[in-house]
Amino acid sequence: MSGTARGPRERMVYSAAQLVRSHGVAGTGVREVVARAEAPRGSFQHYFPGGKDQLVGEALVWSGDFAAHWATRYRDTTRHPTPAGLFAHLVRYWRDDLTAHRYERGCPVMATAADLAGGDSAVNEQLRAATERWETAVADELARMEVPRSRARSLATLMLSALEGAIMLARVHRDVGRLDTVVAELSPLLRSQVPAARRRRAAAAPDR
Repeated sequence: MSGTARGPRERMVYSAAQLVRSHGVAGTGVREVVARAEAPRGSFQHYFPGGKDQLVGEALVWSGDFAAHWATRYRDTTRHPTPAGLFAHLVRYWRDDLTAHRYERGCPVMATAADLAGGDSAVNEQLRAATERWETAVADELARMEVPRSRARSLATLMLSALEGAIMLARVHRDVGRLDTVVAELSPLLRSQVPAARRRRAAAAPDR
């Protein structure tokens, strides 16, 4: 994920998210975060009195917000949004990011979960909140497309599960074809969720 951070505190949160993407939580050190953020020496304790747990927790919140915002941006890219188009939009970010950075960076939420979710970590609450924020944003976008709310939630779970699994496989095999595969396989299912009347309206009107 990318973003522009301003003050030293925001830069450290952003830097932590980026380092967790590559190294996981265990492999991300506070000194490395401070150096990457170009933050003043001694500023870490000032901004994060709760230590590394607080920093990682805030990086997770930032990551969940970024992912949710990316989902909502889809509606600005087309006049006739569809569930299949939304999923392709979610995947597109990762396809571009993985190839641009040579598969070095994954999802910070997934990386944190791999390190900590099975234990009693202090950041598990923020981890759950980040996934909930992302999943809810996707479900809300589906509901805007007239997918029933109960169905939208289930589809959001399916879409994000498929995406995260494909990101992992793409990194392992250094091949974004795994992302293309999940788009191709899920698209027919997602297209079938839109009411027939809405599909007819979308087909009758030209897209941007």
